[in-house]
Amino acid sequence: MNIRYRDLIDQTYHFPQEEFALVDDSLSFHDIPLMELAKKYGSPLKFAYLPKISANIQRAKKWFADAMGKLDYQGNYYYSYCTKSSHFQHVLHEALKNDIHIETSSAFDINIVELLRQRGKIKDDTYVICNGFKRAQYIDNIARLINNGHENCIPIIDNYEEIELLADEITDPFKIGIRIASEEEPKFEFYTSRLGIGYKSIVPFYEEQIKNNDKVELKMLHFFINTGIRDNAYYWNELLKCLKVYVRLKKVCPTLDSLNIGGGFPTKNSLAFEFDYAYMVYEIINQIKMACDEAEVPVPHIFTEFGSFTVGESGGAIYKVLYQKQQNDREKWNMIDSSFITTLPDSWAINKRFIMLPINRWNDEYERVLLGGLTCDSDDYYNSEQHMNAIYLPKFKRDKELYIGFFNIGAYQETIGGFGGLQHCLIPHPKYLLIDRDEEGNLTTTLFKEQQSAGQMLKILGYQQEVDQSAETNRKEVLEA
Repeated sequence: MNIRYRDLIDQTYHFPQEEFALVDDSLSFHDIPLMELAKKYGSPLKFAYLPKISANIQRAKKWFADAMGKLDYQGNYYYSYCTKSSHFQHVLHEALKNDIHIETSSAFDINIVELLRQRGKIKDDTYVICNGFKRAQYIDNIARLINNGHENCIPIIDNYEEIELLADEITDPFKIGIRIASEEEPKFEFYTSRLGIGYKSIVPFYEEQIKNNDKVELKMLHFFINTGIRDNAYYWNELLKCLKVYVRLKKVCPTLDSLNIGGGFPTKNSLAFEFDYAYMVYEIINQIKMACDEAEVPVPHIFTEFGSFTVGESGGAIYKVLYQKQQNDREKWNMIDSSFITTLPDSWAINKRFIMLPINRWNDEYERVLLGGLTCDSDDYYNSEQHMNAIYLPKFKRDKELYIGFFNIGAYQETIGGFGGLQHCLIPHPKYLLIDRDEEGNLTTTLFKEQQSAGQMLKILGYQQEVDQSAETNRKEVLEA
């Protein structure tokens, strides 16, 4: 009778997989012995496996190179990283090893770009694509970057005022792009994206504000939809509408030579995940080429802005199951030593699915459970809605520790969760570990951040003066004793 957890996985999925394997009855991730991490650093623990960032960038570059080669596509491909997915220095340093470009979304992004430029991580020919609604500080920072000589900074125009605002601050002629306000999927609460300029308005906008403006040069049309790149009728329909705008605009704007198709490659969220990336890339390039050939205009250079795809699959978290609560005849709650709301905010905010697996005890019997976080909030849980299937884990036993891992969590969770700041119910943010490989391929680990302390949170909350006074009083008492 197959009653072990490993039997359940073997019956349900193809296992082991590229990144997951078993060593005895414990899980490894990219050959990282996760139980050793848990024992050495304790839990809760978050980590970033940096080589996965470079691996995914190189995968995407190969898909585009292969597709362009097969189709004899006469344009270049530029991989850009969407910084809002994770702004950490170690992420940018790893990504920029791969000859990529940067997409920004707010004013402080430019400060990061300037630091990276000073340190030689961003070169003079690196494209900096500036998206987002731009107000005073963002405009000032973009202008400073361009005025200081970074000519490949391309602000993407999001509304009708931005060209004038930028022109007032930028000294010399500069390049721009225009973002298309795509129509949202029918199930959305609104019809058209709040970002960009409507399909029908783009050519008139060019004629009125750009065509006779000697200070600006239109180089790029930007297209992105919230649902990301999916093989469905909605995506292909929106892409074809974008291509119609591109060819119309290209016929009246000779300087236009680039099409930015945004981001939106999915990340693996289940052991059953399947997505034919190579097919999607080939078909996108094919559709672009066919539209341009039919209209008798040159094909554009292609830009992408992959964020989650770049960094998402590099991240993981390890939690310990502290206790099991039997709340009724059917529901068993395994309580973890952290909070889903603070450490995996997308799991409760948008029911985002992540890969969840036990770290140890794969040879033990399993049971169906729910997972609960430490906060006194009814939304602090992870269940079958997020997980795609019912959650099964090795049976809880007081005398046998059980650790669980969440994987491919590297995008957005730290910034949305407020890394290093206040946390819901003052549950501290976990330790954060960086995992890399040296030149010989050996694993290296660096503790990037200790778990938050009470003092750090009290300082944010304005109690620091009282904390300092209390510490000074305790020090005096110790000295007097």
